[in-house]
Amino acid sequence: MALLEATGVTGGYGGADILSDLNLTLSAEEIVVIVGPNGAGKSTFMKAVFGLVTIRQGSIAFDGRDITNMKPETVVTRGVCYVPQERNVFPSMSVEENLEMGAFIRKDDWRPQMQRIYDLFPRLAERKRQPVGQMSGGERQMVAMGRALMLEPKLLLLDEPTAGLSPKFIDETFRQVKRVNEFGVGILMVEQNAKQALAIADRGYVFANGQNRFDDTGAGLLANKEIAEMFLGG
Repeated sequence: MALLEATGVTGGYGGADILSDLNLTLSAEEIVVIVGPNGAGKSTFMKAVFGLVTIRQGSIAFDGRDITNMKPETVVTRGVCYVPQERNVFPSMSVEENLEMGAFIRKDDWRPQMQRIYDLFPRLAERKRQPVGQMSGGERQMVAMGRALMLEPKLLLLDEPTAGLSPKFIDETFRQVKRVNEFGVGILMVEQNAKQALAIADRGYVFANGQNRFDDTGAGLLANKEIAEMFLGG
C-alpha cells in the first residue's frame, strides 16, 4: 500500500484550476521529486496535499486514509509535515526555540527527538542558542527541516529547499535530505535544481501545465533525452 496516493487531483485557488487530473504515489521511506517549468503546478500540488489548496475533483489518501481537503492542522496529526519555500523559520528565536515550536502539538516528552535532530544536524547543536536570523540560508533550511521533524512525521513535504542557496549549501542540503530519508521519513520534494534532485530520488514526476507529463525512476528521467532537452536544460 502506498504511503501517499493522489488520484485524478484537480483544483486550485478560488475558481481557477491549476491542477488537472494529477496522479502521484509515494511508498513508505521513498524520496519522490517533482520537477517541471515555472507555473507547472508543482508547489500547488504540494499545498493540495497539505490542505492549503482546494481539490475540486479526485482524492488524496495518506497511510490508507482519505485526507482530501483536510485542514492542515489535522493533516499534521496524521503524520505529514510541510516545509514551505519562504517564511519557514522564526528568525528572532534561537535554533532551540524554533525546534521547540515544532513540537507545539505534542503532549509527550519530545526531548529525545530534539537530540536526534541535533545528531542529524550537528551544526544546529553547535549553534542552538543563536538567533536563526543570524544564520546562513543553508543553516536556516536545516532549522526548518529540523522543526518539521520534531513531530516525527512519516512524510516530509519540501518545497524548493535549495532556492537561493550557494552551490556549497545546495550540495549540503541534498545530503541532509538523504540523511533525513535514511531515518525512515518519506520525502516529497519540489525542486528547481532538477538534475541534482533526481540524482538522489527513488522516483520522479515531471509536471507541465498542471498535468503529469512523465514519471519514472530518478535515474530513468535523467537518462531520457527528451526530458533532458525539454525540462532539465539539455
